Amino acid sequence: MTHIAIFVSGGGTNAENIIKHFQGSAEVSVDLVLSNRADAYALVRAERLGVKTAVLPRADFNDPAKLLPLLRGIDFIVLAGFLLMAPPFLTAAYPHRMLNIHPALLPKYGGRGMYGHHVHEAVKAAGETESGITIHYVSDECDGGEIVFQARTPLAPTDTPDDIAAKIHVLEQTHFPRVIEETIKGIRN
Repeated sequence: MTHIAIFVSGGGTNAENIIKHFQGSAEVSVDLVLSNRADAYALVRAERLGVKTAVLPRADFNDPAKLLPLLRGIDFIVLAGFLLMAPPFLTAAYPHRMLNIHPALLPKYGGRGMYGHHVHEAVKAAGETESGITIHYVSDECDGGEIVFQARTPLAPTDTPDDIAAKIHVLEQTHFPRVIEETIKGIRN
């Protein structure tokens, strides 16, 4: 059994989708949803689905003595709308065992400040004809880890940033749980 922790900062639709995907699995268990924000709605979603939650503010998140004990028994970490950089001690403890999802086709529109609606506004401002998602391993470089998977969606000139966000959300919901599962299976084999 592979035990997963999901790190979140916001609403948690991806976290909820991942939890539901693995419910009843004999191979993967979502054991923890951790947030840097006590008001993250993702925590409510996780609790409703019977998953343990924890809150660790930014200052504590960067303290190995506070973070690592929460991860005892955790084999794999998924960042699903988590807005903090993973500290080097964490990437060292989970090499190729941490995945992040980014709402654009990296390396475009990645790095500091490029998250959520900021990404969609930048994609629109640049007049891109497509966007998509990138699922990548977490490294010490913001959005710089090895790419595991990308999916694309066409954009119309009339698409607003909200329209782009909706298209990206469909890709996230469709692909993220499956890619997590395939990545975990690849580690075990």
